[in-house]
Amino acid sequence: MEEKGLLIILSGPSGVGKGTVRQELMKDPSLNLYYSVSMTTRKQRPGEVEGREYYFVDEDTFRQNVKSGNLLEYAKFVGNYYGTPRDKVEQKRKEGKNVLLEIEVSGTLQVLGKLRDDPGVVSIFLVPPSLQDLECRIRGRKTECEEMIAERLEKARGELCCGHYYQHQVINDDLHRTVEEIASIIKARL
Repeated sequence: MEEKGLLIILSGPSGVGKGTVRQELMKDPSLNLYYSVSMTTRKQRPGEVEGREYYFVDEDTFRQNVKSGNLLEYAKFVGNYYGTPRDKVEQKRKEGKNVLLEIEVSGTLQVLGKLRDDPGVVSIFLVPPSLQDLECRIRGRKTECEEMIAERLEKARGELCCGHYYQHQVINDDLHRTVEEIASIIKARL
């Protein structure tokens, strides 16, 4: 029987590089990672595959999952709900996969509250070298107006105070070094 896999939470403020770090971690077969697929009430877009990008559900189904306790975390964003289905995560962990969640700080706090007694949870807080660096990254995307940039930076200031909730804090100052450090943290728990 396979040993139960880890639940690895990669979190941090918007713009810190969670997605890029996750993509690099996923390339390492020795980590045996499975990227957790979220459930959403958002409409499926052309080219998206059920169970690959998201599990697409209606609002009633989403609410039933909330009520039954099947969501490890959830939030509403731009009029749609998003959440992490516990049953899917647990299924992959039982198969021996190490499940990687790339989620926001508020979602992490929900998961840590629900799984506080689970010894297989590894929480990693990705930190920018500085707030100025984070601002440069957000501006470099060229996807948001000034008002949105200001909102993201204000939110980031508050989130950076939450690092003490995590088992590990890793500064994302160099992609290769950051990925190596996180891979080492995961390998130490395997």
